[in-house]
Amino acid sequence: MREFGYQRVLDVSGAVALLDADPQARFLGGGTNLVDLMKTGVERPARLVDVRELPLDRIESTSDGALRIGATVTNSDLAAHPEVRRRYPALTQAVLAGASGQLRNMATVGGNLLQRTRCGYFADVSRPCNKRVPGSGCPAIEGEHHNAAILGASDHCVAVHPSDMGVALAAFDAVVSYETADGPGELPLSDFYLPVGDTPHLETALPQGALITGVTLPPAPVAAHSRYRKVRERASYAFAIGSVAAALDVEAGVVRETRLALGAVASRPWRAREAERVLTGAPADARTFEAAADAELAAARPLPHNGYKVTLMRNLMVAVLTELAQETAR
Repeated sequence: MREFGYQRVLDVSGAVALLDADPQARFLGGGTNLVDLMKTGVERPARLVDVRELPLDRIESTSDGALRIGATVTNSDLAAHPEVRRRYPALTQAVLAGASGQLRNMATVGGNLLQRTRCGYFADVSRPCNKRVPGSGCPAIEGEHHNAAILGASDHCVAVHPSDMGVALAAFDAVVSYETADGPGELPLSDFYLPVGDTPHLETALPQGALITGVTLPPAPVAAHSRYRKVRERASYAFAIGSVAAALDVEAGVVRETRLALGAVASRPWRAREAERVLTGAPADARTFEAAADAELAAARPLPHNGYKVTLMRNLMVAVLTELAQETAR
Protein backbone atom coordinates (compact mmCIF):
# COMPACT_ATOMS: atom_id res chain seq x y z
CA MET A 1 0.00 0.00 0.00
CA ARG A 2 1.34 3.38 -0.98
CA GLU A 3 1.01 5.85 1.86
CA PHE A 4 -1.07 9.00 1.39
CA GLY A 5 -2.35 11.82 3.54
CA TYR A 6 -5.97 12.44 4.37
CA GLN A 7 -7.71 15.63 5.40
CA ARG A 8 -11.39 16.47 5.78
CA VAL A 9 -12.51 20.02 4.96
CA LEU A 10 -15.63 21.93 5.92
CA ASP A 11 -15.47 24.97 3.63
CA VAL A 12 -14.87 25.43 -0.10
CA SER A 13 -12.08 27.99 0.25
CA GLY A 14 -10.15 25.67 2.56
CA ALA A 15 -10.53 22.77 0.15
CA VAL A 16 -9.29 24.80 -2.80
CA ALA A 17 -6.37 26.19 -0.80
CA LEU A 18 -5.17 22.68 0.03
CA LEU A 19 -5.02 21.63 -3.60
CA ASP A 20 -3.45 24.93 -4.58
CA ALA A 21 -0.65 24.21 -2.10
CA ASP A 22 -0.31 20.54 -3.07
CA PRO A 23 -0.88 19.74 -6.77
CA GLN A 24 -0.45 16.02 -6.00
CA ALA A 25 -3.55 16.00 -3.81
CA ARG A 26 -6.98 14.90 -5.03
CA PHE A 27 -10.50 15.73 -3.92
CA LEU A 28 -12.43 12.79 -2.49
CA GLY A 29 -16.22 12.65 -2.65
CA GLY A 30 -17.88 9.24 -2.55
CA GLY A 31 -14.68 7.52 -3.67
CA THR A 32 -16.53 5.03 -5.87
CA ASN A 33 -14.07 5.55 -8.73
CA LEU A 34 -10.99 7.21 -7.25
CA VAL A 35 -10.47 4.63 -4.50
CA ASP A 36 -10.74 1.77 -7.00
CA LEU A 37 -8.10 3.42 -9.18
CA MET A 38 -5.85 3.89 -6.16
CA LYS A 39 -6.11 0.17 -5.42
CA THR A 40 -4.93 -0.74 -8.91
CA GLY A 41 -2.18 1.88 -8.92
CA VAL A 42 -3.66 4.00 -11.71
CA GLU A 43 -4.13 6.93 -9.31
CA ARG A 44 -1.39 7.78 -6.79
CA PRO A 45 -2.41 10.93 -4.92
CA ALA A 46 -0.14 12.20 -2.18
CA ARG A 47 -3.16 13.38 -0.19
CA LEU A 48 -6.91 12.97 -0.26
CA VAL A 49 -8.96 16.07 0.56
CA ASP A 50 -12.35 14.82 1.69
CA VAL A 51 -15.05 17.24 0.47
CA ARG A 52 -18.06 15.16 1.46
CA GLU A 53 -18.98 17.47 4.36
CA LEU A 54 -18.94 20.66 2.29
CA PRO A 55 -22.29 22.53 2.14
CA LEU A 56 -22.87 21.52 -1.47
CA ASP A 57 -25.55 18.89 -0.97
CA ARG A 58 -28.70 20.76 -1.94
CA ILE A 59 -30.93 20.88 -5.02
CA GLU A 60 -32.64 24.23 -5.46
CA SER A 61 -34.70 26.08 -8.03
CA THR A 62 -33.26 29.47 -8.96
CA SER A 63 -35.11 32.73 -9.55
CA ASP A 64 -34.84 32.33 -13.33
CA GLY A 65 -36.36 28.83 -13.31
CA ALA A 66 -33.14 26.84 -13.50
CA LEU A 67 -32.30 23.92 -11.22
CA ARG A 68 -29.09 24.10 -9.22
CA ILE A 69 -27.59 20.77 -8.10
CA GLY A 70 -24.79 20.79 -5.54
CA ALA A 71 -21.64 18.82 -6.28
CA THR A 72 -21.91 16.57 -3.20
CA VAL A 73 -25.53 15.60 -3.84
CA THR A 74 -25.56 11.82 -4.01
CA ASN A 75 -26.77 10.06 -7.11
CA SER A 76 -29.58 8.50 -5.08
CA ASP A 77 -30.80 11.87 -3.81
CA LEU A 78 -30.56 13.35 -7.31
CA ALA A 79 -32.68 10.59 -8.84
CA ALA A 80 -35.31 10.83 -6.10
CA HIS A 81 -35.72 14.61 -6.03
CA PRO A 82 -39.28 15.63 -7.00
CA GLU A 83 -38.20 18.53 -9.23
CA VAL A 84 -35.71 16.35 -11.11
CA ARG A 85 -38.33 13.65 -11.62
CA ARG A 86 -40.91 16.18 -12.81
CA ARG A 87 -38.81 18.50 -14.94
CA TYR A 88 -35.98 16.23 -16.17
CA PRO A 89 -37.24 12.62 -16.04
CA ALA A 90 -34.47 11.40 -18.35
CA LEU A 91 -31.95 12.51 -15.73
CA THR A 92 -33.65 10.44 -13.05
CA GLN A 93 -33.75 7.44 -15.40
CA ALA A 94 -30.10 7.87 -16.33
CA VAL A 95 -28.96 7.96 -12.72
CA LEU A 96 -31.05 4.91 -11.81
CA ALA A 97 -29.58 3.05 -14.79
CA GLY A 98 -26.05 3.50 -13.42
CA ALA A 99 -24.39 1.31 -10.79
CA SER A 100 -26.14 -0.34 -7.83
CA GLY A 101 -28.21 1.25 -5.11
CA GLN A 102 -25.30 1.01 -2.69
CA LEU A 103 -22.95 2.82 -5.08
CA ARG A 104 -25.55 5.48 -5.88
CA ASN A 105 -25.87 6.16 -2.15
CA MET A 106 -22.15 7.07 -2.07
CA ALA A 107 -21.40 8.51 -5.50
CA THR A 108 -21.67 12.29 -5.91
CA VAL A 109 -22.68 14.49 -8.82
CA GLY A 110 -19.25 16.13 -9.05
CA GLY A 111 -17.48 12.80 -8.89
CA ASN A 112 -19.73 11.28 -11.52
CA LEU A 113 -18.67 13.91 -14.02
CA LEU A 114 -15.00 13.29 -13.26
CA GLN A 115 -15.07 9.49 -13.30
CA ARG A 116 -12.56 7.98 -15.65
CA THR A 117 -12.91 5.44 -18.43
CA ARG A 118 -13.41 1.75 -17.68
CA CYS A 119 -11.23 0.70 -20.62
CA GLY A 120 -9.37 -2.43 -19.54
CA TYR A 121 -6.04 -1.16 -20.83
CA PHE A 122 -6.37 2.04 -18.80
CA ALA A 123 -7.05 0.05 -15.63
CA ASP A 124 -4.11 -2.35 -16.16
CA VAL A 125 -0.87 -0.64 -15.17
CA SER A 126 1.14 -3.43 -16.80
CA ARG A 127 -0.12 -2.34 -20.23
CA PRO A 128 0.54 0.84 -22.23
CA CYS A 129 -2.18 3.48 -22.33
CA ASN A 130 -1.93 7.02 -23.67
CA LYS A 131 -4.57 8.22 -21.22
CA ARG A 132 -2.58 6.89 -18.27
CA VAL A 133 0.98 7.28 -19.63
CA PRO A 134 1.08 9.83 -22.48
CA GLY A 135 2.97 8.57 -25.51
CA SER A 136 2.93 4.90 -24.50
CA GLY A 137 0.37 3.83 -27.12
CA CYS A 138 -3.22 2.65 -27.38
CA PRO A 139 -3.33 -1.16 -27.50
CA ALA A 140 -7.14 -1.13 -27.70
CA ILE A 141 -6.97 -0.12 -31.36
CA GLU A 142 -5.44 -3.47 -32.32
CA GLY A 143 -6.69 -5.40 -29.28
CA GLU A 144 -9.96 -5.66 -27.33
CA HIS A 145 -12.20 -2.81 -28.43
CA HIS A 146 -15.74 -4.12 -28.72
CA ASN A 147 -16.98 -1.30 -26.45
CA ALA A 148 -14.66 1.40 -27.78
CA ALA A 149 -15.64 4.76 -29.26
CA ILE A 150 -17.17 5.16 -32.70
CA LEU A 151 -17.37 8.98 -32.61
CA GLY A 152 -14.73 11.60 -31.85
CA ALA A 153 -11.89 9.14 -31.23
CA SER A 154 -8.34 9.46 -32.50
CA ASP A 155 -5.29 7.31 -33.24
CA HIS A 156 -4.21 8.02 -29.65
CA CYS A 157 -7.29 6.81 -27.72
CA VAL A 158 -10.59 5.03 -28.37
CA ALA A 159 -11.87 4.84 -24.78
CA VAL A 160 -15.44 5.85 -23.93
CA HIS A 161 -16.74 7.93 -21.05
CA PRO A 162 -18.72 5.74 -18.63
CA SER A 163 -21.24 8.20 -17.17
CA ASP A 164 -24.98 7.72 -17.60
CA MET A 165 -25.83 10.89 -15.70
CA GLY A 166 -23.53 12.94 -17.93
CA VAL A 167 -25.46 11.94 -21.06
CA ALA A 168 -28.71 13.40 -19.72
CA LEU A 169 -26.91 16.51 -18.46
CA ALA A 170 -25.40 16.98 -21.92
CA ALA A 171 -28.84 16.80 -23.54
CA PHE A 172 -30.16 19.53 -21.26
CA ASP A 173 -27.29 22.02 -21.65
CA ALA A 174 -25.98 21.70 -18.10
CA VAL A 175 -23.43 24.21 -16.84
CA VAL A 176 -20.70 23.15 -14.40
CA SER A 177 -19.69 25.59 -11.65
CA TYR A 178 -16.30 25.40 -9.98
CA GLU A 179 -14.08 27.22 -7.53
CA THR A 180 -10.34 27.89 -7.76
CA ALA A 181 -7.83 29.86 -5.71
CA ASP A 182 -8.45 32.70 -8.18
CA GLY A 183 -12.21 32.63 -7.72
CA PRO A 184 -15.29 30.96 -9.20
CA GLY A 185 -15.91 29.95 -12.80
CA GLU A 186 -18.36 28.14 -15.06
CA LEU A 187 -18.11 25.76 -17.98
CA PRO A 188 -20.96 24.59 -20.21
CA LEU A 189 -20.90 20.81 -20.24
CA SER A 190 -20.38 21.03 -23.99
CA ASP A 191 -16.98 22.60 -23.26
CA PHE A 192 -16.23 20.72 -20.06
CA TYR A 193 -14.75 17.61 -21.71
CA LEU A 194 -11.80 18.10 -24.06
CA PRO A 195 -11.55 16.41 -27.47
CA VAL A 196 -9.26 13.38 -27.47
CA GLY A 197 -6.83 14.58 -30.14
CA ASP A 198 -3.27 13.62 -29.32
CA THR A 199 -3.65 14.42 -25.59
CA PRO A 200 -6.17 11.91 -24.22
CA HIS A 201 -4.70 12.30 -20.73
CA LEU A 202 -6.13 15.83 -20.64
CA GLU A 203 -9.78 15.03 -20.05
CA THR A 204 -11.51 18.22 -18.89
CA ALA A 205 -11.14 21.98 -19.23
CA LEU A 206 -11.21 22.48 -15.47
CA PRO A 207 -8.34 24.68 -14.27
CA GLN A 208 -5.66 22.99 -12.18
CA GLY A 209 -6.88 22.48 -8.62
CA ALA A 210 -10.48 23.43 -9.38
CA LEU A 211 -13.27 22.05 -7.21
CA ILE A 212 -16.63 21.39 -8.85
CA THR A 213 -19.26 23.10 -6.69
CA GLY A 214 -22.41 22.36 -8.63
CA VAL A 215 -24.28 21.81 -11.88
CA THR A 216 -27.04 24.06 -13.17
CA LEU A 217 -29.78 22.90 -15.51
CA PRO A 218 -31.32 25.85 -17.38
CA PRO A 219 -35.10 25.99 -17.87
CA ALA A 220 -36.11 23.53 -20.59
CA PRO A 221 -39.83 22.78 -20.88
CA VAL A 222 -39.08 20.13 -23.53
CA ALA A 223 -37.12 18.16 -20.92
CA ALA A 224 -40.34 17.29 -19.07
CA HIS A 225 -41.07 14.92 -21.95
CA SER A 226 -37.81 13.02 -22.02
CA ARG A 227 -36.44 9.52 -21.71
CA TYR A 228 -33.13 7.76 -21.12
CA ARG A 229 -32.58 4.32 -22.61
CA LYS A 230 -29.47 2.23 -21.95
CA VAL A 231 -28.22 -0.97 -23.57
CA ARG A 232 -25.82 -3.11 -21.55
CA GLU A 233 -24.45 -6.62 -21.75
CA ARG A 234 -26.27 -7.99 -18.71
CA ALA A 235 -29.52 -7.26 -16.91
CA SER A 236 -27.85 -6.36 -13.61
CA TYR A 237 -25.95 -3.09 -13.31
CA ALA A 238 -23.23 -2.63 -15.89
CA PHE A 239 -21.68 0.12 -17.97
CA ALA A 240 -23.43 0.94 -21.22
CA ILE A 241 -22.50 -0.27 -24.67
CA GLY A 242 -24.85 2.41 -25.95
CA SER A 243 -27.36 4.87 -24.51
CA VAL A 244 -29.63 7.72 -25.55
CA ALA A 245 -31.09 10.68 -23.67
CA ALA A 246 -33.85 12.27 -25.71
CA ALA A 247 -36.56 14.90 -25.31
CA LEU A 248 -39.20 15.71 -27.90
CA ASP A 249 -41.83 18.40 -28.35
CA VAL A 250 -44.28 17.65 -31.16
CA GLU A 251 -47.09 19.91 -32.32
CA ALA A 252 -49.51 18.98 -35.13
CA GLY A 253 -47.27 16.09 -36.10
CA VAL A 254 -44.16 18.24 -36.48
CA VAL A 255 -41.09 18.28 -34.24
CA ARG A 256 -41.02 21.71 -32.64
CA GLU A 257 -38.03 21.13 -30.34
CA THR A 258 -35.76 18.23 -29.48
CA ARG A 259 -32.75 17.35 -27.35
CA LEU A 260 -30.58 14.33 -28.02
CA ALA A 261 -27.37 13.00 -26.50
CA LEU A 262 -25.59 9.66 -26.83
CA GLY A 263 -23.56 7.64 -24.34
CA ALA A 264 -20.81 5.00 -24.62
CA VAL A 265 -19.91 6.13 -28.14
CA ALA A 266 -17.18 8.70 -27.44
CA SER A 267 -14.70 9.91 -24.84
CA ARG A 268 -17.40 12.26 -23.53
CA PRO A 269 -21.20 12.40 -23.49
CA TRP A 270 -22.02 13.07 -27.14
CA ARG A 271 -24.53 15.79 -27.97
CA ALA A 272 -26.23 14.76 -31.21
CA ARG A 273 -26.39 18.20 -32.83
CA GLU A 274 -26.67 16.94 -36.40
CA ALA A 275 -29.60 14.70 -35.50
CA GLU A 276 -31.29 17.61 -33.73
CA ARG A 277 -30.89 19.73 -36.85
CA VAL A 278 -32.58 17.11 -39.02
CA LEU A 279 -35.41 16.60 -36.53
CA THR A 280 -36.35 20.21 -35.87
CA GLY A 281 -39.25 21.29 -38.07
CA ALA A 282 -39.62 17.87 -39.68
CA PRO A 283 -42.52 15.39 -39.44
CA ALA A 284 -42.39 13.27 -36.29
CA ASP A 285 -42.34 9.96 -38.12
CA ALA A 286 -40.11 6.95 -38.64
CA ARG A 287 -38.56 8.33 -41.83
CA THR A 288 -37.44 11.50 -40.07
CA PHE A 289 -36.12 9.63 -37.05
CA GLU A 290 -34.11 7.28 -39.26
CA ALA A 291 -32.72 10.19 -41.27
CA ALA A 292 -31.71 11.98 -38.07
CA ALA A 293 -29.92 8.92 -36.73
CA ASP A 294 -28.16 8.36 -40.04
CA ALA A 295 -27.04 11.98 -40.18
CA GLU A 296 -25.51 11.82 -36.70
CA LEU A 297 -23.84 8.47 -37.26
CA ALA A 298 -22.41 9.42 -40.67
CA ALA A 299 -19.30 10.57 -38.80
CA ALA A 300 -18.87 7.22 -37.04
CA ARG A 301 -15.49 5.54 -37.50
CA PRO A 302 -15.83 2.09 -35.96
CA LEU A 303 -12.96 -0.32 -35.45
CA PRO A 304 -13.09 -3.90 -36.76
CA HIS A 305 -14.93 -5.30 -33.74
CA ASN A 306 -17.25 -2.51 -32.64
CA GLY A 307 -19.09 -1.73 -35.86
CA TYR A 308 -22.22 -3.24 -34.30
CA LYS A 309 -22.51 -0.03 -32.28
CA VAL A 310 -23.49 1.95 -35.37
CA THR A 311 -26.52 -0.27 -35.97
CA LEU A 312 -27.28 -0.46 -32.25
CA MET A 313 -27.25 3.31 -31.82
CA ARG A 314 -29.33 3.87 -34.96
CA ASN A 315 -32.00 1.48 -33.73
CA LEU A 316 -31.87 2.89 -30.21
CA MET A 317 -32.27 6.50 -31.34
CA VAL A 318 -35.19 5.63 -33.61
CA ALA A 319 -36.89 3.55 -30.90
CA VAL A 320 -36.65 6.22 -28.21
CA LEU A 321 -37.80 9.02 -30.52
CA THR A 322 -40.71 6.88 -31.73
CA GLU A 323 -41.82 6.17 -28.18
CA LEU A 324 -41.70 9.86 -27.25
CA ALA A 325 -43.63 10.84 -30.39
CA GLN A 326 -46.32 8.26 -29.71
CA GLU A 327 -46.74 9.49 -26.16
CA THR A 328 -47.12 13.07 -27.41
CA ALA A 329 -49.80 12.01 -29.88
CA ARG A 330 -52.02 10.45 -27.21
